[in-house]
Amino acid sequence: MLFSDNPRVHYNKAQLAEVICQFRFPAILSIGAKEPADFQEAVRSVFPRYAVRKDQPGPKITGLGTPAAKLETPEAVTNYHFISADGRWKLNLTRNFISLSTVAYPGWEEFGKRFDLPLAQFIRIYQPAFFERIGLRYVNIFSRKSLELEGEPWRDLIAAPYLGALAEEDVDERSTTKCSVEVEMGLDSTCRAKVHAGPGMVKSNVPDAPKDQEVKFILDMDLYMGGQLDPRFAAGGLETLHSHSTAIFQGAITDRLHSALEPQ
Repeated sequence: MLFSDNPRVHYNKAQLAEVICQFRFPAILSIGAKEPADFQEAVRSVFPRYAVRKDQPGPKITGLGTPAAKLETPEAVTNYHFISADGRWKLNLTRNFISLSTVAYPGWEEFGKRFDLPLAQFIRIYQPAFFERIGLRYVNIFSRKSLELEGEPWRDLIAAPYLGALAEEDVDERSTTKCSVEVEMGLDSTCRAKVHAGPGMVKSNVPDAPKDQEVKFILDMDLYMGGQLDPRFAAGGLETLHSHSTAIFQGAITDRLHSALEPQ
């Protein structure tokens, strides 16, 4: 079963590595032309730390298939960072998007509250004509060690549609060096999802940290809607995406993994 109608629950041992919400909009050139002092002042009580960097997009080929084809390097994009005091929450603002991410997801209601103020102030200050894309991404990294499930095969923990060949009884996961599932699908008339699922090694961002030898299972769900989306309905769009994320997540895990995550 790809989707589940099981109710949403909170887990004591949730395996979320990061949650990201992003709103993309037509370029606003005043963002990047000068530092966003008004926006910082509006969110500084919650995101007191500030940093800025230049992000360099990858090169692209223009005029492909014509005699004038050439490789172009786009100009660097100014990316403003507004970070919580504990470093676990981060706002990003560029001329094309605003996003909120966290590595300490407290639950949907609290996550939404954290974004209410920045999004409202962004709309007030910059008045986007519309949003081109609203996205909500959940990156789950399941560790059998942390869940006391060492020795149990992934086929007992992850639903078959997300396992590919590893769902088969005669496939030894220890001798399978690569096996992942990539799905892009419509969820309703307005929402779509890109899902990556598969085992893999996870690199640490901490310098000189010892290499983690455990094979974990990654379930990366990127849900989004596009078009010309009215900023007044931004919160409703997020709620719709979140409801779809619950159905996908619950459909991806087995009852065994559900119990190991310790639902409240």
